[in-house]
Amino acid sequence: MEQVLDFLRELSCNNERTWFNAHKDRYKEAHDRFCAFALELLESVRRFDSAIGPLTIKDITYRIYRDIRFSSDKSPYKTHMGVIICPGGKKSGYSGYYFQVSGAQGESWTGSHMVAVGSYMLEPKVAAVIREDIENSGGEFRRILSRADSRFEIDWTDALKRVPAGFPTDSPDSDYFRLKDFLISYIPDDSFVTAPDLVPRLTEMFRTAKPFLDFVNRAIGWSREEAR
Repeated sequence: MEQVLDFLRELSCNNERTWFNAHKDRYKEAHDRFCAFALELLESVRRFDSAIGPLTIKDITYRIYRDIRFSSDKSPYKTHMGVIICPGGKKSGYSGYYFQVSGAQGESWTGSHMVAVGSYMLEPKVAAVIREDIENSGGEFRRILSRADSRFEIDWTDALKRVPAGFPTDSPDSDYFRLKDFLISYIPDDSFVTAPDLVPRLTEMFRTAKPFLDFVNRAIGWSREEAR
């Protein structure tokens, strides 16, 4: 992963087409290495999660070119590479296991390495179903979170300021009712990304979070059934 990280760091300092075109060979080599890693991670995850079927590299990775049509930032390239492993692939709408390596350093999520499980920007109806499931779970949601790798943290960034109407404010789960994004994440440092055995280490982290992912995806699947 060091070669991938080195390229992304240089790209973050030279994010323009002339530099990128002059270093296309380096990009291709970094891209090929990351894709090989992504496929290895996919197969490793499939060994413990039977909901993940056969997927192609296009199903689990993203293009490096940014959509700048409606952005004030006209940098043409992403400075991170990510892999998302979820039932049906990245366009399925289901939550998944996510890992990214980033060459930039900043406060936004694109400016850091990341290990994450779950979803952000869920449809309101899906978030409402998850809240109902949490309320009716008899504490199971809290137990699921407690069994996930201790490095994972809930993303409270866009949480509601108050418990939404219809949910109790005095429940042990009240804070979870405020969530709009059902995502747990870990921001590792360079040593985590570049150390040996990255695939086994990520696989074990993801394995501990499978019950959380199942909880979220169950609500997504139920919402789709209701919409039919």
